[in-house]
Amino acid sequence: MTTVVIADDEPLVVEGVRTVLEAAGCTVAAVVHNGRDALKAAERHRPEVILLDLHMPGLGGLEVAERLALAAPGTRALVLTSFGDQENVLAAVERGAAGFVLKTCTPEELVTAVRAVAAGEAYLSPVVTRMVLGLVAPDSAPRRRDAVTRVARLAAREREVLDLLAEGLANAEIAGRAHMSEATVKTYVSRILAKLECTNRVQAALLARDART
Repeated sequence: MTTVVIADDEPLVVEGVRTVLEAAGCTVAAVVHNGRDALKAAERHRPEVILLDLHMPGLGGLEVAERLALAAPGTRALVLTSFGDQENVLAAVERGAAGFVLKTCTPEELVTAVRAVAAGEAYLSPVVTRMVLGLVAPDSAPRRRDAVTRVARLAAREREVLDLLAEGLANAEIAGRAHMSEATVKTYVSRILAKLECTNRVQAALLARDART
């Protein structure tokens, strides 16, 4: 059973998230409404996942995520975000946060994201992936050379999966396009992230984009 702490200062969001997670069999150990209480709750309850709003009184979600490794090393952060949080989402992606999901996501996606992060995987909403790719402009020639070098480590089939991932597709969509099972796609994605030395799908998608620029 997955244990979760919810940190968000919007009561309707909190109640909706709690209802969805408890219906899916998760244990909500605590609900807090600011960043400092989020850290205290993580340290006290040691949940597998803490759902973090990016904008909270006191400490924001980014600051909480940064301090989480010291406060509760076994707890992984899943960021709850909206399109108004673009710059912060980008900052969190670059720092390797465990997961990102939009507040407008379906209940099924929220549960999937929580379970993936609890299992030690990275979960990034395809919409968030596409959003971040649109925000980050291709950078300098050195960045492109680094991307080309790293992507060259991949086998042809891995490159195919990476290109589909870079379109912001979810595993199920990649499976359909590449004629694979979802389980096989999941294996490929894990292998790709390891070879590229990326901590999440967005970082891999940015590398793929830069290598093609």
